[in-house]
Amino acid sequence: MEKKALMTWGGWEGHEPKQTTDIFEAVLDEAGFSVEVEDNLDVFLDGDRLSDQDLIVPCWTMSSIEKEQSNGLKEAVEGGVGLGGWHGGMADAFRQDTGYQWMVGGQWVAHPGGVIDYRVNITNHDDPITKGLGDFDMHSEQYYLHVDPSNEVLVHTTFKTGDLAPWVNGCVMPVVWKRMYGKGRVFYSSLGHKAVDFDVPEAREIQRRGLLWAAGAL
Repeated sequence: MEKKALMTWGGWEGHEPKQTTDIFEAVLDEAGFSVEVEDNLDVFLDGDRLSDQDLIVPCWTMSSIEKEQSNGLKEAVEGGVGLGGWHGGMADAFRQDTGYQWMVGGQWVAHPGGVIDYRVNITNHDDPITKGLGDFDMHSEQYYLHVDPSNEVLVHTTFKTGDLAPWVNGCVMPVVWKRMYGKGRVFYSSLGHKAVDFDVPEAREIQRRGLLWAAGAL
């Protein structure tokens, strides 16, 4: 049976929400999904539409969400719909909504130095999302996140800020994780500050596999 995905984008334009969503709309389409794309949050008010999906992909850096919209999304995921996303589009959305953050498994709090060069390390080489991939380099924002200890971490990075934020030097930070929220699979990657970040083959492939996993297609 054909898989269904609902993608919705908006919020802070600096993270190129439409451009990054376009990339993975094409990826999901190539994987055989029926994909719908919206640029509003009222889609989360339609419980029947949400429950008919296999995957929801939100890309909404900052912004705000109404209680009824948030509840609709959380209820769909708790009921078994997959959730997947990247960077600030998923882990820096709706900063006042702690229930949303609990579902995601983390929240952005800093990126010391802004866009920098940093190393990304595969933590779990056996998981289907990361199997066969090696460590790689990024030139982007290195996300410092407050994370849920129940996450299953697949990829990490180590902070080396020099004198900029010496208290976090040597800190090993999750970059990619998966988790359950009720019956729903949740996938997150902190990569993807701008669309060009997904020109890095490993970043794009991890995101592709992660969305497939969240949808129950991997």
